[in-house]
Amino acid sequence: MNIRSYFSILILGLLFFFVPLVWQSNELNNFLIYTIIIALGATGWNLLGGIAGQTSFGHAAFFGVGAYATSLWQINLGMGAWSGFFLAIGAGALVGWVIGYLSFRAGLRGSYFALVTLAFAEVLRVLSNSFSFTGGAAGKLLEIKLGFMNFQFESRLHFYWIVLFVMMVALLLVSWLVRSRFGAQLIAIRENEEAAKALGVDTFTRKLQAISLSGAITASAGALYVQYFLYIDPILVFGPKVSIEVLLATMVGGLGTVLGPLVGALALHTLGEVVKLFTGGVPGVDVAVYGAVLVIAVCFMPRGLLSLVERYQLRRQSIK
Repeated sequence: MNIRSYFSILILGLLFFFVPLVWQSNELNNFLIYTIIIALGATGWNLLGGIAGQTSFGHAAFFGVGAYATSLWQINLGMGAWSGFFLAIGAGALVGWVIGYLSFRAGLRGSYFALVTLAFAEVLRVLSNSFSFTGGAAGKLLEIKLGFMNFQFESRLHFYWIVLFVMMVALLLVSWLVRSRFGAQLIAIRENEEAAKALGVDTFTRKLQAISLSGAITASAGALYVQYFLYIDPILVFGPKVSIEVLLATMVGGLGTVLGPLVGALALHTLGEVVKLFTGGVPGVDVAVYGAVLVIAVCFMPRGLLSLVERYQLRRQSIK
């Protein structure tokens, strides 16, 4: 057990806890809440794509399932928001298990698996766009009912702290998994699946567990998203933009690293806000910038921004 890694995550959580107290701004709170929600979704993607090596192009499927599960639970059935949040996590895990079972049982991997996940996200988008109980293309609005039991708060700060807490739990969970026997087996599958099989690793079961956990984490991000904005439609939660953001955040921050998704999400959204500032908020510019960042990251920083920190530490050690 590496206590130092857990301690680093807790220190980081404390820093984020105090940021909005030092710099009080609704704009900053909005930025941090949305960024951490995407970082949470990216943490789910990282568990499957970065650690287990199973690249997904359709993580919007899990994000959207989580968002719709809690929304329909509250709007259509009149149930509670908190139970809806945990239902969303379970729904994400279930959908992950179904996609994983069908894909891995068929022996899909690499680009084939990535395209299948993209197809599932599109199928779910079309389905949610077609039925009246989901609100169709018009989407659904959650009724404003301020109060802790309704998971709605008058102050954005309270919601920010809850989002931050969920993010810290996800980071601690992934940090523990990476250092466990399960994590070692996932890394072995990522590096060489056939060799892992030869060593006795049940690759099918491990990949199925990885995609289920990944789906649960990403679904929690979707549930938090709709609980904050109180509105949902198929394009917002099942659209390709969500899949691109969670994938790109992980790649920019550091693929397969625990803190990579959070670092990448902060870097991307900060860059996006700067670009909007200089371009006057022209639609689509942020997506174009994300594409350019992806090309730069793949060409010049394949291990992400955290690799720069590692290089700096190695250089200091060599000098000593």
